[in-house]
Amino acid sequence: MIFDPLRRKYVRLTPEEWVRQNFVQYLVHEGKYPLGLIGTEVSFVFNRLKKRADILVHNRMGEPVMVVECKSPDVRLDDEVFDQIATYNLQFRVPYLVVTNGMVHYACRFDTAENKYKDLLAIPFYSELIV
Repeated sequence: MIFDPLRRKYVRLTPEEWVRQNFVQYLVHEGKYPLGLIGTEVSFVFNRLKKRADILVHNRMGEPVMVVECKSPDVRLDDEVFDQIATYNLQFRVPYLVVTNGMVHYACRFDTAENKYKDLLAIPFYSELIV
């Protein structure tokens, strides 16, 4: 078991949960993301199906700005993972998407002028988020 400070409860420590908890710590300590603006395991309904976003980051106005999809370290980050987070973004409509398996991380930003996602070289600091 591991304590999730965002959900304020102990949760089962699965490989994916290890990635989720470590990525939240990375966002807070390295990226300077305010802990109070991050949610984990955020439930939503898409096409009448219950889904959960691993990590959802909000701006200071409470609007979602980043979705993070976490996978177990042994999961390859392939097109299926990118399709999953892109589908989630049909619900949230955030400018930033991140996928991680704890070893490899990919981030992209939606360019509204070109109407497409553009890869980022690094996970943006909170202060760099264009929102």
